[in-house]
Amino acid sequence: MPFKSFHRLILLMFIILFFSHSFAVAESDERLLTPQELLQLKMVATAQVSPDGNYIAYTVRVPRAADDDPGSAYSELYVMALKTRQITPFITGKVRVVGVQWRPDSKAITFLDKREGDEFRQVYEIRLDGGEAYPITDVQKNISRYLWHPSGKMLVFSATEPPSEKEKFLRKKGYDFIFYEEEWKHINLYAYDLTTKEERQITRDITVLDFIFDPQGSQLFARMTEKNLIDYHYMFTHWYKVNLKDGSYQKVSQNKGKLGNASVSPDGRWLAYNAGLNEHDSDFSQAFLISLDEPQKEAVNITPPKYRGHITWVGWLSNNKMLYLAAEGVENVLYEYNVKNGKRKKILHSAQQGVIFDVPSMSRDRKVFVFTGHSATFPREVFLWKKGKRLTRLTTLNPWLADKTLGEQKVIHYAARDGLQIEGLLIYPVDYQQGKKYPLVVQVHGGPESHYSNGWISRYATPGQTLAARGYFVFYPNYRASTGYGVEFAMQGFGDPAGKEFDDIADGIKYLIDQGLVDPQRVGLGGGSYGGYAAAWFATYYTDLVKAACMFVGVSDMISKKGTTDIPYEELLVHAGKKIEEEWQKILERSPIYWAHQSRTALLIFGGTADTRVHPSQSLELYRRFKMNDKTVRLVQYPGEGHGNARQPGQIDVLYRVLDWYDWYLKENHPVDGPMPPLDISEKYGLSLPE
Repeated sequence: MPFKSFHRLILLMFIILFFSHSFAVAESDERLLTPQELLQLKMVATAQVSPDGNYIAYTVRVPRAADDDPGSAYSELYVMALKTRQITPFITGKVRVVGVQWRPDSKAITFLDKREGDEFRQVYEIRLDGGEAYPITDVQKNISRYLWHPSGKMLVFSATEPPSEKEKFLRKKGYDFIFYEEEWKHINLYAYDLTTKEERQITRDITVLDFIFDPQGSQLFARMTEKNLIDYHYMFTHWYKVNLKDGSYQKVSQNKGKLGNASVSPDGRWLAYNAGLNEHDSDFSQAFLISLDEPQKEAVNITPPKYRGHITWVGWLSNNKMLYLAAEGVENVLYEYNVKNGKRKKILHSAQQGVIFDVPSMSRDRKVFVFTGHSATFPREVFLWKKGKRLTRLTTLNPWLADKTLGEQKVIHYAARDGLQIEGLLIYPVDYQQGKKYPLVVQVHGGPESHYSNGWISRYATPGQTLAARGYFVFYPNYRASTGYGVEFAMQGFGDPAGKEFDDIADGIKYLIDQGLVDPQRVGLGGGSYGGYAAAWFATYYTDLVKAACMFVGVSDMISKKGTTDIPYEELLVHAGKKIEEEWQKILERSPIYWAHQSRTALLIFGGTADTRVHPSQSLELYRRFKMNDKTVRLVQYPGEGHGNARQPGQIDVLYRVLDWYDWYLKENHPVDGPMPPLDISEKYGLSLPE
């Protein structure tokens, strides 16, 4: 062997041994957040204060163990007495408590469940003073949503019409054909008298998605749509006033496009709702007011002109004071708005509190506010707030997390190539050393009508803190088309898929390289859905910037995606603006399959086989183009999973497989054109495997 070749071989062996030793040290360091610990994190899912303001009922998301039956996380119910801060477990173990509400008299908690012996999902109740939960409804259909009448004597609930006896017979005989987008049934609204146990159907010819009473219970409002199709849920809904007696309804909101929640003022005179600015707005971003005294008048948009944020929820503080929650960049802000004089003021800001808070639950007198909230250092917990004071944290579900050394999470800003300022979050490697260059993983959010907030952003598919523990920078960009920065910013992706929006991500990578933080030869990028589209784009079009990419339920062919998704109108109205026939060549060239032949990126593709949003064929198309061009690619599919993995086996596999992919190509620096990481990673699942 020539001396130079021998010297290179020795140097390569030294590098491999060095990285292997560093990785082993990192894995054994008890300060660091491991993949197993990330998968075990508990978090608060919902929190509801009792109407009298004395108690909080909250649910805790508890991940399933690796060897549990496959399924989504468990959901346990706890109650806290606010005076003593005593926490009482109410329903725990292998349970799923959902749809938690308080009885109007604050003496009991209700929830949805289907227990052994139940044919259909019912509303269950558990008394605050103890005892076992018991059903308070008995209906021959699965209840999907329910709401207490303020009197406490009646429930209204929604349910999809169950199959008829004839339909059951045909299915049993094998005549269970699929009549695509024609076999849907309406979600109807029903009233249930808790005294007589009588059920009465209210609506029949329209699908009900959400519903609210005014505080007196004299008026019922429902968000409804013409067809029970997901596209109609997204794009063609309105708020209606519904007559409880005869089921007649009258349209109240005149919005076009996406529509959010609604709330009636305490005196029943005003209806507030949030919605998109127009049918092209990718998300609800505005707050509207309607006078119920003068319903013939048009809704008034009370959002400031060119507001650089997105209003995500509306509610009421008093008869004349409205509340709205808004995302402003990576922070959340709660506003108070005076309907008489139009003045508004910030009353709670996440940057000042150090907590990203969610929609508030309020006591009947509006003096007690309860939030779920999270930060860069912990997942969702329960918080208490009284106006003018600081948020008070009430729960600590993962006390061991305080002993972990996490990567520092910073808000960063950089200029895109056209000068526009882009914001994002950057997690530093644990034990970061200034002047040293590190591998980088970019995590791209989906939507693109979404954004990252400055809170806990580590999940099974976006394991930021686990990557930081392994010595990576992790970058979460809020690229153009993200929400939280106003309609104008979000609309810059309209009709321009993979254009300026993904250029912003490329510019962010170059910015971090120019800052001397990142090794340009060790950059990875991953994401799900639209973020998966970005992963495919950077593995093909921007392949020079990224050595390893992970595409989760992502888009690879814009033409076939438009023809197979379950949200074609949403795709047309808020993203494309044109039909396929008007831009064949453009969207072909904005498809990763068009550029696959030039890839120099190792691409991991994965997703569910039952995905209706981004059809599994999108993964197969890109896999096939990579294979036919002799590129490095692996395709992993998860049977029965949809647009994201809900069950723990798929989540566990995704986490370890993604970490292995990045470590193999970025940390251990294997060549892209060489062997791929081991396919069988079952020894990492946490199972007792047979010999």
